[in-house]
Amino acid sequence: MAPSVLVSTRKGLFEVAKGSRGWAVKEGHFLGDNVTLSLHDPRDGADYAALNHGHFGIKLHRRDKGRRTWKEITTPAYPKKPETLVDLDGWGKPVNWSTQLIWALETGGPNQKGTLWAGTMPGGLFRSIDRGETWELMESLWRHPARNKWLGGGADIPGIHSICVDPRAPDTIRVAVSCGGVWVTKDAGETWVQSAHGMRFDNGPAEEAGNPDVQDPHMMVQCASDPSAFWVQHHCGIWKSINDGVTWSEVKAKPSSFGFAVAVHPKDPDTAWFVPGIKDEKRIPVAGALVVTRTTDGGKTFRSLTKGLPQKHAYDVVFRHGLAVDDTGKRLVMGSTTGNLWISENGGEAWKLVSSNLPQVYAVRWC
Repeated sequence: MAPSVLVSTRKGLFEVAKGSRGWAVKEGHFLGDNVTLSLHDPRDGADYAALNHGHFGIKLHRRDKGRRTWKEITTPAYPKKPETLVDLDGWGKPVNWSTQLIWALETGGPNQKGTLWAGTMPGGLFRSIDRGETWELMESLWRHPARNKWLGGGADIPGIHSICVDPRAPDTIRVAVSCGGVWVTKDAGETWVQSAHGMRFDNGPAEEAGNPDVQDPHMMVQCASDPSAFWVQHHCGIWKSINDGVTWSEVKAKPSSFGFAVAVHPKDPDTAWFVPGIKDEKRIPVAGALVVTRTTDGGKTFRSLTKGLPQKHAYDVVFRHGLAVDDTGKRLVMGSTTGNLWISENGGEAWKLVSSNLPQVYAVRWC
């Protein structure tokens, strides 16, 4: 069966597929609604969509395999805050105890049918064992003493945006927090340890730059064929680990090491793609030229891939979930804040514009 893509945008969820005339947008769902994230579960063929209705709250929907309609299911929700708890964040402000955003959504292991993981703002991790009908907050991470050091990154509150379930041992889960480093559990969430050692955050006090508890990873990915290999696009650069995230080393890329998105080749841990931009207040492509950078030697060198991408007056920002590679490692899809959507079928060597008039793209997923 030919692959397809789910594209989550500010005004709906769109399905993209390849037909006789090439790739095209085929169908839209939740039109007019703010769809922030989607997930395809290969274990049973179900699709999930997370919506943010603003004043009306966060919603989660599931579409079972072969169905055209979506069913609203339970949204991960925080328990009532204990009245006696004095709970302050890294700025000394009370911690928010309500779901503001579903920022990560992943399946459990292949033999854990029904298990889903959800990362949220304000930094809570939830697990469902019944396909999203009910959710459990991982209290062990939420109440970890180090959590009070977490800070907001681009938002005012911290959030979990990356979840990597280890294919060798699905009770081993790693999550990346902006800003709170990388955390790992080897017992399905009973206990957690910090795993951002070696990263550096330069946007704070100098004495805190190497503190793993305040790191700001923008996105973390794990290689499917070599699960000991990880890549992180960090606020302050690009980091990789080849020892299960125990330690991290920095690599340099041109035209910039700043960005949000990263994808790793499923069969080659040394091959990864990034979308560079100008840091902080000027979040646009460097010199107005949109490029995808790729390394094939573990970060020793990078190539800027430009064919099919705008090289003048480009102001596209690709969010952390806006770049994805399929199981072959050949096809990539990328969506931007200006509503542009591209697909490459040769590892990023050339890109084809699929649509230039979608709403702002938050996330893309291969199905």
